[in-house]
Amino acid sequence: MAVKFGVPPEGEKIRSLVDERLKQAMAEDGAKITVEWRGEQKHLHVISMPVDMLYFNPDTHRIRAQRTLDPERNRVLEEEPWSEAGQTYLHDLLRCRPSNPNQKDPDYTALQDELDDVGQREPGIISPDGILVDGNTRCAALRDLGVRDIRVGVLPPDTSRRDINNVELALQLRRDKRREYSYINRLIAIEDELADGRREEDVARDFNIKKTTLQQDRWVYQLINDAIDRSRTVSGATLRLIDFEDHQEKLRELHRDYTKLAKTDPDAAELLKESRLAMVVLNYAKTSVRLAEADFHSRYLEERLPDELRPAAQESAAVSIPGLVGVAIPDATSTVKTTRALTDSLLQAKAAAQAGGSLDAVSVAKADALIKTARKTFDAAVKLAGANAELQKRQVAVPERLTDAADYVNQCAAEFAEARAKRALDEDAFDDALLTLRASLTRLAKQAGRTFSSPGSGVAWLLDSTREK
Repeated sequence: MAVKFGVPPEGEKIRSLVDERLKQAMAEDGAKITVEWRGEQKHLHVISMPVDMLYFNPDTHRIRAQRTLDPERNRVLEEEPWSEAGQTYLHDLLRCRPSNPNQKDPDYTALQDELDDVGQREPGIISPDGILVDGNTRCAALRDLGVRDIRVGVLPPDTSRRDINNVELALQLRRDKRREYSYINRLIAIEDELADGRREEDVARDFNIKKTTLQQDRWVYQLINDAIDRSRTVSGATLRLIDFEDHQEKLRELHRDYTKLAKTDPDAAELLKESRLAMVVLNYAKTSVRLAEADFHSRYLEERLPDELRPAAQESAAVSIPGLVGVAIPDATSTVKTTRALTDSLLQAKAAAQAGGSLDAVSVAKADALIKTARKTFDAAVKLAGANAELQKRQVAVPERLTDAADYVNQCAAEFAEARAKRALDEDAFDDALLTLRASLTRLAKQAGRTFSSPGSGVAWLLDSTREK
């Protein structure tokens, strides 16, 4: 949720200095920067401003998901966005790796090195009151380097909060040398745009993606928020948006396979979704996650689950339809509910395992042990599923090779007729190629003869045609 930030306490002082320096820039006809402004291109004069006088934008989408990591500091940021505590929190988050705020972002370090070596290449953007619209990370890096000033373009005097967000988003979507939004923050930005009443096709165009891709990302975002709700423990621990930061491709593949299967078998689609979500929680690689098909739980996992992971028996129940007295439909099948219960237990265990100081040490250790047990159990199931997938791949590969060969022979027949009509056929080369084909068929026939005790008509033809007369 965006904070209600208003005007910074030093806003008037900053505006006065900005006006003074803008007059000088205009008189000198100095450098300008172009931005998308209310549907048209606008050229802004660039001035130099003290980095310590400017304010980080509390609304920036760059660290929107990360803000909630520390509830107390985030509360201060929402209530007092211009306070030293709130601004320090934003500065700290701008330095961090999006998927792990306990680590410094390598991209931030690279930006610092570039600024230290060659200086600031591109100007940032500020509001007339000194709010950083573009260049929040650059300003943070310059402060850390001890550089006193930053070059910035200045938005018009009537700049609104909506204008600030629009300009930030438009500049980010240029995809030039700017540090891109993280995956989750990009999803949040899309939802914020739609929440303002914009159409999906317009937002998709702004983000340079297809409407179907936007709808896919919205499905994933809803799945993540649902998973966070399901992860809530009795002690209040939950997963966080950033816990899904590194799983973009896995979740997009899940959407693709889920929607395809849901058209013919909704229950199977739910089973696939729950098993794959569980594997995402356990941090499996994408190649392993895609092995979880609809039957993964019942075929490879169920009988291997230890008691501490085995869900209680789940029964399907009837659900009444509001407004239709006496009409009820069955809810999810018992199999789906059982699979979902396992995923819920893993979501909650993951939330508790990384709760740290907000949960007692015994509960954290117990949750961590459960995750390790689950990983060991899933490892065995994944190994079996992988072996079966490889077997199926080999079974399909043999007839597909022959089908491909038949396609080439058919193409050869058409080209043979054309070459003969044009008197362009190399008869000796053709004869040699047929001998090579016969040798290949002979080798295939030997393998087939050893395999089939009662050959079908196709195999019988192969054996007969390659038998030496």
